[in-house]
Amino acid sequence: MMNMVIIYHHTECLLHKSAEFHVERPERTERICDVLMQNKMENWLFKEAPLAAENQVKLVHTRRHWDYVNYSIAEKATMLDGGDTYACGGSLKSALRAAGSVVAAVDDASAMVSKRFFCCIRPPGHHAESDRVMGFCIFNNVAIGAAYATRVKGYNRVAIIDWDVHHGNGTQEIFYSDPNVLFISIHQHPLYPGTGMRYETGNGVGKGFTYNFPVNPGTDGNVYREIFSKDITNILREYNPELVFISAGFDAHKDDPLADILLTEEDYTRLTHIISELAKEMSCPIISVLEGGYNLDALGNSVLAHVRALTDKLDS
Repeated sequence: MMNMVIIYHHTECLLHKSAEFHVERPERTERICDVLMQNKMENWLFKEAPLAAENQVKLVHTRRHWDYVNYSIAEKATMLDGGDTYACGGSLKSALRAAGSVVAAVDDASAMVSKRFFCCIRPPGHHAESDRVMGFCIFNNVAIGAAYATRVKGYNRVAIIDWDVHHGNGTQEIFYSDPNVLFISIHQHPLYPGTGMRYETGNGVGKGFTYNFPVNPGTDGNVYREIFSKDITNILREYNPELVFISAGFDAHKDDPLADILLTEEDYTRLTHIISELAKEMSCPIISVLEGGYNLDALGNSVLAHVRALTDKLDS
């Protein structure tokens, strides 16, 4: 199965929904799944995402965070933070399926089932800090997967590339002092959450393992491709990761309502090719994890371009 792209999803990811309109809504993954199924390739394998276990979530989140989420949802809280991360009765199952998909991808990568994975899940995760729900995010899915890889599966060097238009503050906070996880983020600035400056480079033994590339509103794909082709490629080559994660937000698309970056589907194809070619050179798997993206048409088409690009670079 090494020449397959494995795509994880579960219908319980749709249980997380707001009583009122919210841009982070079930239609996001519904649209993606519809587009992927309509354009399905023979070397795409769809698998159900399992539930993450409590001990897996606690690899990166505190007991207080775990208890707060569980208690709040059980008590029918409608908001988990100051006003943008909602909850309902099904939110915990959705969040555990989201995190569980990334854990499953790590297991499959470790077992050499495949080298390319896409987790089509929600809610997103990269804003969730070790002890804080934030920015539509309940559990930090990609951080749970990276911690599972290094602390359970024996990986020594894991890289996370976050191209969501918003800085992945939660992922950075979790791994800021960890040399086993390289974190790279390219994001619009100024924009929520206001973090991700170039001088934020890590702490203690983790100093030098965090890289931030803030870009101005109105930045287009030419700038992104130059940063990826030169800076990010050089950083990854020097680090030589054994496993690469992508925090794959698609809200840097020119039609997304929450930001002002001008990427297109073709840009996502090219960025994916750059990472895939480098991963193939270093012989390491790629686990791509859905984050943001809130224009349904742009989201569906961009994910399709991304998964097709992952497929283009599969080993024969």
